[in-house]
Amino acid sequence: MSMAGQITGKEAVLLALQDGVPLDRVLVDREADTAAIRALCDARGIPLEEGSTNDLWRMSADGHQEALALIGRPQHTTLDQVMAAGGCIWFFDGVEYSTNLGFAIRTAEVSGANAVLLNVHKTHEERRTIRRASMRADRFIPVVYTSTAAILAACTQHGVRLVVAEDVGESGPWDEDLTGDVVLVVGAERNGVSNEVIEAADAIVKLPMDGFVPSYNLQVAVSVMAVEALRQRLQGP
Repeated sequence: MSMAGQITGKEAVLLALQDGVPLDRVLVDREADTAAIRALCDARGIPLEEGSTNDLWRMSADGHQEALALIGRPQHTTLDQVMAAGGCIWFFDGVEYSTNLGFAIRTAEVSGANAVLLNVHKTHEERRTIRRASMRADRFIPVVYTSTAAILAACTQHGVRLVVAEDVGESGPWDEDLTGDVVLVVGAERNGVSNEVIEAADAIVKLPMDGFVPSYNLQVAVSVMAVEALRQRLQGP
């Protein structure tokens, strides 16, 4: 099971750096004295981000700290690296609205996913909108822009299961094993998951509905799947 976590506190992060612990990213309070941490991150090539005191307070699992380190989630940059590493990966199939993508990326990061895959083209300005909407969660989770064909081929090559959330499913996400190496797929609100991806799916799940409106919005579908995947990874399916 691959899960992301954090090391909290300036002293703990400094000790981890001195001991050679593999850290994926470090976040420091820009107002604090973290020169020793900065120097070690630079020497070891570990990405370092600055944040406000409020950023550190919000992101820390242990009260306000002046430094945090992300562990267990390498910041891969290519599709092949992401798929080879495995874990819980999200694929937002055909989702166009930048704000929705930002919200979805934030949910994926908060729930401990390992990466996000997108198959839509986004301009530089649209990517800035996605970053803002995600509360800059893309600093802490790889977001890879690629194609549907490449994603499906990589799933086959690396033995990663493809689990789709769509109305044609017959069971809920809690009835499906979402642990191990898996790509979770949610589609755009208007068109849903593409037929190409549905046909390639190893499993299709459906969120129960009992209203007149035909579907939940994207954020609900992502949230339900994300929390269930995390629950299973923490407790077992």
